[in-house]
Amino acid sequence: MGTSTTSTSRPETEGAVETRGIEPVPDHERRGRVRELFPTWVAANISVLLLTMGASLVINNSLNFWQVLIVAAIASAVSFGMVGLLSVSGKWGGAPGAMLSRAAFGVRGNYFPGAILWVARFGWETINAVTGAYAILTVLHLVFGIEANNVLVVVTLLAFVACTFLVSGMGRKALNVCNKYSTYLFSAISVVVLVYLVATAPWSSILHKSPGSTTLMIAGIGTIAAGGISWVPTGPDFARYLPHSASGKKIVGTTISGAALVLIPMVLMGGVMAVSNPELASQNTDPMSFLGQVLPRAIAIPYLITALIGMMLINSLSMYSAGFTAQTMGVKLPRALAVSINAAISLIGGLFMMLVAKDFIGQFIAFLTLLAVSFSAWIGVYGVDMFRRRRLAVRYDSAGLMDTGRTSRYWYAGGFCWQAMTAWAVALIAGLCFTKVQWFTGPLATTWIGENGLGWAATIAIAAVVFAVLPAAKESVPATGAEAPAEAQATETRQRAEVS
Repeated sequence: MGTSTTSTSRPETEGAVETRGIEPVPDHERRGRVRELFPTWVAANISVLLLTMGASLVINNSLNFWQVLIVAAIASAVSFGMVGLLSVSGKWGGAPGAMLSRAAFGVRGNYFPGAILWVARFGWETINAVTGAYAILTVLHLVFGIEANNVLVVVTLLAFVACTFLVSGMGRKALNVCNKYSTYLFSAISVVVLVYLVATAPWSSILHKSPGSTTLMIAGIGTIAAGGISWVPTGPDFARYLPHSASGKKIVGTTISGAALVLIPMVLMGGVMAVSNPELASQNTDPMSFLGQVLPRAIAIPYLITALIGMMLINSLSMYSAGFTAQTMGVKLPRALAVSINAAISLIGGLFMMLVAKDFIGQFIAFLTLLAVSFSAWIGVYGVDMFRRRRLAVRYDSAGLMDTGRTSRYWYAGGFCWQAMTAWAVALIAGLCFTKVQWFTGPLATTWIGENGLGWAATIAIAAVVFAVLPAAKESVPATGAEAPAEAQATETRQRAEVS
């Protein structure tokens, strides 16, 4: 008989701490609202690193104000459009993306892309933890004049990771509350920063700057979009409590608008700041200290504190989903405790980056590039699988998702869907061939795709095309727990309606 990856199927409690793990959410617990996704994706983008990335578009890519605006708008629409589209599968199956992925890759095959996504998330959480610790150090310096030292680095990083762990461990309800109020707070202080920049920035120089090349503009879109792409497998995690009647179009629209509300202004502000302070994009070790130089203390301190809260929420959202990924990979711990694995790794990695490594921004850009490729191979396969389910009205089977044995509906051949595995592997290898970072250059990095930083787009396309042209895998018919004919027909009718 198949074995479940969790020891219990307890329903979510009404208290503050979420007890549900990777098991699909039953219909009677689907009381979420699409509007709850808006502050989630606002909070997911409250990162001061977007300012540095916006500055990099001006300094390193030589783009002007209007080009930076176009890059930010396209990057947010494309990346979070994919997040929204694939989030719809969360309301179809009521399970996290890492769990629903079993239906595409097979219960054993899912371990391979799952492992890549899990490792990539370690890196993302480490980057966020380091950025948060630097924000604390900058606030301490601006307010109290305290200079950073190794002991203080360890203390601030530990404090940031601990707070992140506590919030993410509490679960969806705590995150929703935190996201809601952080959105209000960040919006208020951002207006203050924006007004200051409008009043003091050298707009004549900004608006009349010569445009950069189209190639660097396209590459900039990939760099900015990489952050959004990293959230795509996470999207279903936050939509799984939505009822089947929730509008798919509203899910996509809310996701894009929530992300764009923060991403576009922050990237633009970074570009504007770069004209006044060209050193902004060259902060190789500390990505936060420039704010004390660009903004007056009265604005810089509250802005940093607000950004610190935002980065904590970003990491909490990431760790929340990482707990599901850990459980899907076979970690037999409750979700809240599974999160501790990521917390420990981000702490160790953060200490290395802050105490040993010297080029933070260079590593960050390299990481984003590789992150986009590693996630894109999964996106191509998962997207085609979603399209087929929508077209054929084939539901996700809750029992099949939880069953990791031969009786699972998603056992395929020995637990592997060879079509999905082939498409994923081919696309991942091809994407790496188009990639060029600080310490790695693929053999196809000098092609048009590689020079324009479109390895991530090619990876998605290759995975989708290969998976689509291969023979469709046939799911096993469950031996037990099958639906009655009338119930199956009702499910099919509902599925056709809910995927619209």
